[in-house]
Amino acid sequence: MYRVRRWVVRHSRVFEMIYRRFEPVLVKLAPVWRRLGHERVEAPVRMVEKAAKEALFDCRMCGQCILSATGMSCPMNCPKTMRNGPCGGVRADGHCEVKPDMVCVWVDAWEGSRRMKQGDLIHAVQLPVDHRLTGSSSWLRVVRQQDGSSSSTANRETTR
Repeated sequence: MYRVRRWVVRHSRVFEMIYRRFEPVLVKLAPVWRRLGHERVEAPVRMVEKAAKEALFDCRMCGQCILSATGMSCPMNCPKTMRNGPCGGVRADGHCEVKPDMVCVWVDAWEGSRRMKQGDLIHAVQLPVDHRLTGSSSWLRVVRQQDGSSSSTANRETTR
């Protein structure tokens, strides 16, 4: 997983372009998702999302994906789950203080963001992780937000 994750970061521009084409398709399907019911489609969509993201990004399914803002490097892979930049323990060689054999997730994030068209998104301050959303589909959450059908209860998935 680690090698694939690092490869994806090196090719972050390609994955950014893929996602920029994928997201509008998901949003255009919003009437279908609504008709079927978000609760009903959550499990199958989550299963597909989890398989794809685990294989490519070593995703932890936090439910609040920010890959497009972090150079396609998932900050949840940080042993300290730092969501807004590296901790003070990044070694001089760019490796993690907790896992010395691993390059810091944020070193990868910076490198990946420099390759992306919208790489400046790395400067955006991210909200803390809402652990109630762990295991839910961030793809469906994006659809609801883009579609305008988002509400406080729609943002909190209860199905796991």
